[in-house]
Amino acid sequence: QVQLVESGGGLVQAGGSLRLSCAASGRTFSDHAMGWFRQAPGKEREFVAKISSGGTRTYYADSVKGRFTISRDNARNAVNLQMNSLKPDDTAVYYCAADRLWAGVQGGPDYWGQGTQVTVSS
Repeated sequence: QVQLVESGGGLVQAGGSLRLSCAASGRTFSDHAMGWFRQAPGKEREFVAKISSGGTRTYYADSVKGRFTISRDNARNAVNLQMNSLKPDDTAVYYCAADRLWAGVQGGPDYWGQGTQVTVSS
């Protein structure tokens, strides 16, 4: 049982940066791979990034590769998404997700957060 709460969203100008955080409850947090998804208005929810339970492996969608960095701090039960060089197309609700399986966190996570809004102005 893992509960996830995102924070850190807001309004930023194109080219700027934001850092999203996902606070997790549950003693098995460190056993889970973690991921970030986003959903823009009128669009399907899309995968953004994921990180392995130990934090040694990461994977990014092509649309954010080189701009976003996912990290985790298992001691604090937290997962972060550092977003740099933001573009208006990055505007979306960002969701944190968790799964015990590396593939599962991307293809069908067991747990979701409630989402946090990111708006990038042009």
